[in-house]
Amino acid sequence: MNLIVAVDSNWAIGCRNSLLVSIPADHKLFRQETTGKVVVLGRKTLETFPQKQPLKDRTNIIMSTNPNYHVKGAVVVHSKEELLEELKQYPDEDVYIIGGESVYRMMLPYCDVAHVTKIDHSYEADAYFPNLDESGEWEITANSDEQTYFDIAYEFVRYERKRV
Repeated sequence: MNLIVAVDSNWAIGCRNSLLVSIPADHKLFRQETTGKVVVLGRKTLETFPQKQPLKDRTNIIMSTNPNYHVKGAVVVHSKEELLEELKQYPDEDVYIIGGESVYRMMLPYCDVAHVTKIDHSYEADAYFPNLDESGEWEITANSDEQTYFDIAYEFVRYERKRV
């Protein structure tokens, strides 16, 4: 299973239910990685999307603890167990965890690949991703050259879970 996330220098991912910054190349990578695949996200993340609609050209699986929550064009699950059961019908390599914080933390143990856009800046934030550099379970297997968008420096880093 994969995850895809953009983090700042403190591994922050959001503030007040929105992304910290919008970088076109990061959005392009997200589309390239996830189009035609399965994306797993929480209700609050879905509500940050345009018209609060599922992403086009993907199978959207939404986590919500509310048993009455329904989303047209998406599968809604209400527990980790229900999510894991739902995911059994898809190849692991086609599944991408896309946020937010609680969904990332819940599903990180099931992921083997992390596509991380690392932004060299510290933002005001209230949502964080676990620091993979400090975990000891992950290793960098690829990274891009540093890129810039206006004055924001960033790079794309691929982490893979270490094989024991």
